[in-house]
Amino acid sequence: QVQLVESGGGLVQAGDSLRLSCAASGRLFSFVTMGWFRQAPGKEREFVCTITWSGMADYADSVKGRVTISRDNAKNTVYLQMDSLKFEDTAVYYCAAGRPGASRAPGAYAYWGQGTQVTVSS
Repeated sequence: QVQLVESGGGLVQAGDSLRLSCAASGRLFSFVTMGWFRQAPGKEREFVCTITWSGMADYADSVKGRVTISRDNAKNTVYLQMDSLKFEDTAVYYCAAGRPGASRAPGAYAYWGQGTQVTVSS
């Protein structure tokens, strides 16, 4: 069982940076793939990025070059550094945990946090 708690969301201006954190509980943290997803009003939940237990990252084209995912297995925490934020980045951001090798599909992730709101003003 893995429990996830996101933090760090807020209201920022376009061009600003924001760092989200996801604290995980559960002894299996080091062995799971962690992902960040987001959902804007009226839209489906979409993949943002993911990181394997060994640190290999994958990014959606819409955020590549502006977003960095990292993890600290000793602290059971995964981070999402977002730079050069755009209005279209506005969404609720969710942290998720899946089995090793989990894909970009939300269905591949068994555990989800409650989400944290990111609002970017233009």
